[in-house]
Amino acid sequence: MISLLPILAETVVSGITGSFTLGVAGAGAALSIGFIGAKAVEAIGRNPGSFGRVLTLAIIGMALAESIAIYALIRAFSNQ
Repeated sequence: MISLLPILAETVVSGITGSFTLGVAGAGAALSIGFIGAKAVEAIGRNPGSFGRVLTLAIIGMALAESIAIYALIRAFSNQ
């Protein structure tokens, strides 16, 4: 029983670490996407003629921000 304690502790700590990393990355991605969306709407409100260009850049920026969360998800589940 005593010899299983370090293995169990390592498993619990790695699970908490992976969950924390995934949570931070998810929160960062969510904040980034919200910020990009808000600024895109603000830019279109100031200049409605730039709708197509702003929308394209906003979608690319949101995809890059979301990729951070996907990398963290892959990293969190690759350790288990």
